[in-house]
Amino acid sequence: MGTILTRMGDGTYITVSEDELKRDLEDGTRDASEKAGIPTLSDEELRHLFEIYRSPSKVVSVEPGHEVVLSYDAGTLKLQRLGISTGRVHNIQLMERAMGADTMEMGHVDYSFKPVKPIVSDEQQEFEQALLVSTLPLFYGAMPNLAIYSQPDGPLPNPAELLPMGKIKEARASQEAAVKMAVKDIVYVASALYESGADGINFDTTGAAGDPDFLATLQAAKILKEKYPDICIELGMAGEFVLGMHGAMEYEGVRLAGLYPHEQVTLAQKAGVTIFGPTVNTNTSKSCPWNIARAITFIKPCVQNATIPIHANMGMGVGGAPVVDNPPTDAISRASKAMVEICRLDGL
Repeated sequence: MGTILTRMGDGTYITVSEDELKRDLEDGTRDASEKAGIPTLSDEELRHLFEIYRSPSKVVSVEPGHEVVLSYDAGTLKLQRLGISTGRVHNIQLMERAMGADTMEMGHVDYSFKPVKPIVSDEQQEFEQALLVSTLPLFYGAMPNLAIYSQPDGPLPNPAELLPMGKIKEARASQEAAVKMAVKDIVYVASALYESGADGINFDTTGAAGDPDFLATLQAAKILKEKYPDICIELGMAGEFVLGMHGAMEYEGVRLAGLYPHEQVTLAQKAGVTIFGPTVNTNTSKSCPWNIARAITFIKPCVQNATIPIHANMGMGVGGAPVVDNPPTDAISRASKAMVEICRLDGL
């Protein structure tokens, strides 16, 4: 029984035996199955995962012809995090011409719809310049980020302060008001950028502020789809289940709190979303094989329930990838290969 080099969810290298690898894969799929009430991975799928993680190669990949489309959230901003002194337009050109990106995205440094609203005319001008020097599909992305509608950043009472005081009614009222404000801002900004030539709008990290965040995004998506029938809307989630920060919010008669990816996608489709990005958070105290088995178990039924393309969120602490800014190639390539080959999704 040889030893296998892999990583923990925090990126640390570890070695495991073949028996330990098998146990981690089985435990990971069982954890997701029990939480979401979905089937575990089959024995054949677990064997496939085992072979991917047993490979001694540093980098693994799918067979030629089985590649998938890549889309990027905050794409232009991630190069700036590396300390590269280039602007957003230059970063789009680098990703297209040097890195071979399938799609690209421009977003403001705050990466939320609310702070973009007062400078949307500036964003339109730079976005138009980016369109003139690129040919790949170009999205505009931002987070719904309902948290910034609360004090001290926003005008509304802070639910996080009201709830510990037992002011549940007041906290819910604040969240309901935030949903209305966010929908208005999202539609305003997305409309302006779409009319400037954006090939699509990306709602990133949806649900980060819980069920009000998810509700605002669904409502905004529906309005935009009715306003622009041909618009491409990508919706990427913040986590594998929707946090019940309000607890009673519904969309199309379905309570949002506690929904898992296979349930989230159904509502996204009803709202008019074009591409759905399910997310499964990485547990840093577990191995990468445990995390990817768990992630695939969540996302496989999401793909099965979908009638729209599924681009699973991968990297930087989601999708079975370690929680680091720049995921190591050995970990991200294994997670990506496993996700594509087992889930049969459309992109990453």
